Amino acid sequence: MAAILTNLRNTVIAGVVLAIVMVGVLMGWHEGSIAFDMAWATFFMRWLHVLAGVMWIGILWYFNFVQIPTMPSIPDEQKPAIGKHIAPCALFWFRWGAMGTIITGLLLAWMSGYLIDAIALGTTDGVPKHTAIGIGMWLGAIMWFNVWFIIWPNQKKALGIVDADADAKAASARTAMLFSRTNTMLSIPMLYAMVSAQNIY
Repeated sequence: MAAILTNLRNTVIAGVVLAIVMVGVLMGWHEGSIAFDMAWATFFMRWLHVLAGVMWIGILWYFNFVQIPTMPSIPDEQKPAIGKHIAPCALFWFRWGAMGTIITGLLLAWMSGYLIDAIALGTTDGVPKHTAIGIGMWLGAIMWFNVWFIIWPNQKKALGIVDADADAKAASARTAMLFSRTNTMLSIPMLYAMVSAQNIY
């Protein structure tokens, strides 16, 4: 068991294997009744969407609830460990979690047949759940844009991944923080819109 849990790759593989076993049990492999149809494919895309979203929002909240508030109390000689090692790695998973979330979300909406209605905020068919999911999608799209086109470019300067003078680094760090806080603020109504859509008929 230690060989699985001490290696992240092995842990993730074990999680996938457990998920496959659970799918088999819940869908009835033992009875030969499993059906990989469009409904199952749509569910699978929803599961991928949730996985990517947990990665994205989890790291967003880590930055805003843990790293940013804690940084002022970290001794200066220890800060390079965060800036040179932890933050760049977290930002990799953060931005690709955002990309995975937006792509799987759009595919899910298309597979479920409500992509256009959601983008139009439910105005084409008047279904309230499409309005709710559409609001969530638009908030998510704004957050995705912030990650890729504002937060990440500014973090690259702030962390010294690209060359910038001290003033530019400080300005970039502040810009990245403010847009990260913006995304934290938007994540709360976005998550509500996404979850509430499942309960609106």
